[in-house]
Amino acid sequence: MQDYVLLAILILLPFAGSVLAATFRSNARNSEAWLAGGVAFGCLVLTAAAYPTIVARGAIRSSFDWIPELGLSFSLRMDGFAWIFAMLVSGIGFLVVLYARYYMSPEDPVPRFFSFFLAFMGAMLGIVLSGNLILLVFFWELTSIFSFLLIGYWHNNAGARDGARMALTVTGIGGLALLVGVVLIGHIVGSYDLDRVLSSGDTIRGHALYVPALVLILLGALTKSAQFPFHFWLPNAMAAPTPVSAYLHSATMVKAGVFLLARLWPVLSGTPEWFWLVGLAGMASLLVGAFFAMFQHDLKGLLAYSTISHLGLITMLLSLGSPLGAVAAIFHMMNHATFKASLFMAAGIVDHATGTRDMRRLGGLFRFMPITATLAMVASASMAGVPLLNGFLSKEMFFAEAIETHVRSVLDTAQPYVAVVASTFAVTYSIRFIHSVFFGQKPTDLPHEPHEPPFWMRFPILFLVLACLIVGIAPSLTIGPFLETAVVAVLGPQTPAYSLAVWHGLNLPLIMSAVALVIGCLLYVAMRNYLHRSEEGPPLLRELNGQRIFERILVTVSWKWARSIESIVGTQRLQPQLRLLVGAAILAALLPLYRGGFGGAMPTWSGADPVLMLVWIIGACCAIGAAYQAKYHRLVALILLGGAGLTTCITFVWFSAPDLALTQLMVEVVTTVLILLGLRWLPKRQETSDGQPVTWRMRVRRHRDLAIAIAAGGGLGLVAFAVMTRSLPDTIASYFLEHAYTGGGGRNVVNVILVDFRGFDTMGEITVLAVVALSVFALLRRFRPAADSVGSPEQQRRQNAFDEAAPDRKPGDTVSDYLLVPAASMQWLFPVIVVLAVYLFLRGHDLPGGGFSAGIAIAAAFILQYMAADAKWVEERLRVLPVSWIGLGLLLAAATGLGSLLFGYPFLTSYAQYTNLPLIGAVPTATALFFDLGVLGLVVGATVLMLIALAHQSIRKGRSDRVREAAEEDA
Repeated sequence: MQDYVLLAILILLPFAGSVLAATFRSNARNSEAWLAGGVAFGCLVLTAAAYPTIVARGAIRSSFDWIPELGLSFSLRMDGFAWIFAMLVSGIGFLVVLYARYYMSPEDPVPRFFSFFLAFMGAMLGIVLSGNLILLVFFWELTSIFSFLLIGYWHNNAGARDGARMALTVTGIGGLALLVGVVLIGHIVGSYDLDRVLSSGDTIRGHALYVPALVLILLGALTKSAQFPFHFWLPNAMAAPTPVSAYLHSATMVKAGVFLLARLWPVLSGTPEWFWLVGLAGMASLLVGAFFAMFQHDLKGLLAYSTISHLGLITMLLSLGSPLGAVAAIFHMMNHATFKASLFMAAGIVDHATGTRDMRRLGGLFRFMPITATLAMVASASMAGVPLLNGFLSKEMFFAEAIETHVRSVLDTAQPYVAVVASTFAVTYSIRFIHSVFFGQKPTDLPHEPHEPPFWMRFPILFLVLACLIVGIAPSLTIGPFLETAVVAVLGPQTPAYSLAVWHGLNLPLIMSAVALVIGCLLYVAMRNYLHRSEEGPPLLRELNGQRIFERILVTVSWKWARSIESIVGTQRLQPQLRLLVGAAILAALLPLYRGGFGGAMPTWSGADPVLMLVWIIGACCAIGAAYQAKYHRLVALILLGGAGLTTCITFVWFSAPDLALTQLMVEVVTTVLILLGLRWLPKRQETSDGQPVTWRMRVRRHRDLAIAIAAGGGLGLVAFAVMTRSLPDTIASYFLEHAYTGGGGRNVVNVILVDFRGFDTMGEITVLAVVALSVFALLRRFRPAADSVGSPEQQRRQNAFDEAAPDRKPGDTVSDYLLVPAASMQWLFPVIVVLAVYLFLRGHDLPGGGFSAGIAIAAAFILQYMAADAKWVEERLRVLPVSWIGLGLLLAAATGLGSLLFGYPFLTSYAQYTNLPLIGAVPTATALFFDLGVLGLVVGATVLMLIALAHQSIRKGRSDRVREAAEEDA
């Protein structure tokens, strides 16, 4: 299998499975489990199959140019280190899916769980396989989003909602910092390609931007791995289902931060800044996490704090700048994933079998579930660092590095002592985990009768515990080759000689381990009763409660500061906000003029065409009239505003821009109707109070607003005049004019720019349009027009006049049913307008037209049908599904861009040629036509969806309800 196919399938398979799982019915637990298990197992097999190639070649790579000018590419890269993590992500993912099949209740929305789970798996695989730093950040943020959805899976639980929001806030802020740090690294190196970055260590460390880049990248990594002082979000994420905790919070998501630290270790480590920043965070996390874990009463809370501690151990090892420290860190990443995932699943089994995770209510469960208890004891012993288990091996390597001298400092001197103290705490909370749950008196008053789980629910724990034993007994034969492959991928020529032997003789690290084991046991015996009775632990634990600190910061920022800013700039009216916005724009425009001057010729009347001047005068009068009439009659203001828009259309035609004129004309027609429908939703106009005369303050405000409007409009007109009259030797316009036909296969330069040269911008714009349409529909479908606009005296007066003028009307008819334009004419115009739209679409690449204009034209045809009196024809023959139009439009536009990747070209690269058709001859064709077709579909869907949202109270009852119901069903 070719490299790019293998890597692409590894990334796309989980996302495809996520989409498919979302379509399953809610009670099909077995189906989703089979699907998710099959996807995870498929990823595991594909990853394992790549190992011989990685050993032979060092890495496999695949790259597609995305935006080459910006150094952005869809690059995938799997070396030994990425291979180890891909095996953990897919392998433990498969075991967790098997476990979740029995853990999740059929009453839960299981399809949603497995859909989010597979999507997270794909995002995590994207992180470890990214060969481009920007792509890594993209998948990094996806893991934050999907972890938010998984943590808040039981969204009816307030704790789950709070934990999900906290995790998203902390990791999201860290992700933004990481993005800026990656941009700085790309600026230093001149590329975001991971291979180039990894080979530019000296350049990065010697650059003036090294420290800012390091701090920003560390913010991203430390927040993701819940390292001090950002550790508090992880314990609060334990409200998630246990399969989520076993996967995200032990083996994958929290490992992403230390994965990034190890990935960039060759280029960022070895400096005092790295040693102090990473070392302090790691040491604090190691000690604080272990200390807090002893006082937890919730099983998952204890495991969460122990995870923080072990990740701190890994971070501390990476801070040393020692190759042996990096080896120990990579080894402990693998070991921690195995024993911690098994412990989380064991805690879930206890919760599932007894109905509680509170260790104060548990005890004596060994007699009810001996097999689960035995497996949990072995995994807990590995967490404590007991010999002949994998956790012991990496802990010995940690002790061996802690006693070495790396940087003569207080921090380096304190490392051996901190290591022993933290290991002592680890032994204490490990013993508490086992003794409080499985030994002691028989539990009473439990929600459920304790019992052993089904074999296949226990099998993932059994498999992982066996791995702990096998690796701990024979590390060189089992994990040794894979660890060496990962270490060489990270360290390269710096790879040191190391040994995975179980016995290294009677040395200081072994003595430190023995001391930690003995003192840890004694500490538990001495503190057992206190740990069992304490509510919140010692005062230090209460003072350093991260959740309280986070909530205080959140209240300060989102409430106090936000309310203060709102009191200054906030308003219930749109006009003051526009005044601030336009005023800021004017100041921003005046600043460069103040510094450099205008530098251009001032406008003159010479050469001005009197006909065009007359058109502009009419347009200006319409604009002024619209502003004046907005105070008295909104309908008149809308009509005058349309007149100003038509003046703009004429101006475009005058200056040889028919494409812009056509688009402007179509937009004017559609937006006028939509705004007309939206007038009913506006609140009542604020007249002068109690009919009092206009005061001098009102006059000052009006003259001030007039001055701002003249300054903004006149300034923009002056800039446009300068651009049009200034002679520039080399502009971007000349490039487009020269290459529109040869590069894009079209003579309509505007359309070629939109669908080819700047196709990525257009892709973003139509996505924004889709979001706006969906937002408008979601906001308005549950609201009704303002009370003052429904049944007003004016409307009643018009209806009474209509009743007198049309005594022979049918029952239920209103004024809108007797339009000047017959309904039949509106229906007849539909096929005519559709044919016109097809004509505009097909000619758009060479002549004025295109997908946007055609889409607006079709939307206008639908608007006419909704205005027709007889809606039966619309509903039965033209069933409109606007959300489907939007979705298909986005998919088609994206598929067009992805199609170019399949042939090795950058995203949205267009291909154009002439096609010979029978009886017609050579016809110009381009792949951009399909992209333009996607634009057409999205414009139609977005416009019609907003039309339905605005008009469901503006057309007759019954018809509007049916139209709205169809749209809601489609949504």
